[in-house]
Amino acid sequence: MTATISALLADSTTELTALSGGAAGVDVRALLCHVLGQPSSYLYTWPERKLTAAQLAQFRQLFARRLQGEPVAYILGYRDFWTLRLNVSPTTLIPRPETELLVEQALAVLPATPCRVLDLGTGTGAVALAIASERPDVTVVGIDLMPEAVALASRNAHDNHLSNAHFIQSDWFSALSDMNRFEVIVSNPPYIDGDDPHLQQGDVRFEPASALVAEESGLAAIRHIGQTAPTYLVDGGWLMVEHGYNQGEAVRAAWKDAGWPDAKTQQDYAGLDRITLAQRL
Repeated sequence: MTATISALLADSTTELTALSGGAAGVDVRALLCHVLGQPSSYLYTWPERKLTAAQLAQFRQLFARRLQGEPVAYILGYRDFWTLRLNVSPTTLIPRPETELLVEQALAVLPATPCRVLDLGTGTGAVALAIASERPDVTVVGIDLMPEAVALASRNAHDNHLSNAHFIQSDWFSALSDMNRFEVIVSNPPYIDGDDPHLQQGDVRFEPASALVAEESGLAAIRHIGQTAPTYLVDGGWLMVEHGYNQGEAVRAAWKDAGWPDAKTQQDYAGLDRITLAQRL
């Protein structure tokens, strides 16, 4: 590889395209920016700038890991989500842009007064912390079964200077008292069928199956949340979950059986079913 920024961008993107397709350029730019300690604008402002020997060695090392399929977020150790930079690890899912819709929907229904939000299966804490960052008057509780995820989310709260989000280990609602009530409950739970071929493709090959896969054609966790959430919601409170693009109808049907007759599904910016939400009346 030639050591100028422009040459590295061109050559590395071409080499990576077979693996990442249209995302190859994004991946290469992210790795280069990390090595250089510069924003992406730097790559275009100084295209003929040469990397030092140390920088080039570091880039080659990171790029080799990406060629093996390892997600960029795990290589770098962080992922930007909402307005936050979040530490990530292979013990949690990588936050994805489409999950920001869950944050938007939660913020849209939150009361204007101080209240409480519960985030089930919090992982990195992405959803919980994004809500906490926008509403300092809101107390956000994030729950995860994995102690490593609880520790990581707590670290992300500390690193982003957010004191109104707290994280506890729990198997869904099990660690909560039925005296705990929330105005909004959000979740990005496991919702992929264990036989889905996408589990053998792309970044998800490296992510924890426990955070991806659910029984009952991917609906087991969503059904459990729908059945249990009313105990922990105030009157008029909202429940909302992220799910697969082809699961909207099935989620609404499952929730109707659980006592949510007015559940509705919100599409993402690609026009795909993404969030189903319902209000406790």
